[in-house]
Amino acid sequence: MPSNLPSTFAALGDTIRFAIVERLLESGELSAGELLDVAEVSAPAISRHLKVLREAGIVSQKVVGQKRIYAVRPVAVAEINDWMMTYQEFWAGSLDRLAAALEKDLSDD
Repeated sequence: MPSNLPSTFAALGDTIRFAIVERLLESGELSAGELLDVAEVSAPAISRHLKVLREAGIVSQKVVGQKRIYAVRPVAVAEINDWMMTYQEFWAGSLDRLAAALEKDLSDD
């Protein structure tokens, strides 16, 4: 498991930060001001949430003039996807084995 996944999931565990990431995934790069409507919180609160997301490696920040522009880091999404796919394969295999066992049990009757 990539070492930053626990901090990634911890950061995404907050509803406001999750909403920020969803908005960035849907809209692409946005300034902090364009993210103010994701929740009824102040601009400084949005900035604090963005800082947590940056520190967790989920979003990147660049400065353009007076604005700070944020975007989701593709590497962070890829790490989450890779982790999820590992467990999806596990559960798919487990469910296939269960179905085979049930079919065998029914055919033995």
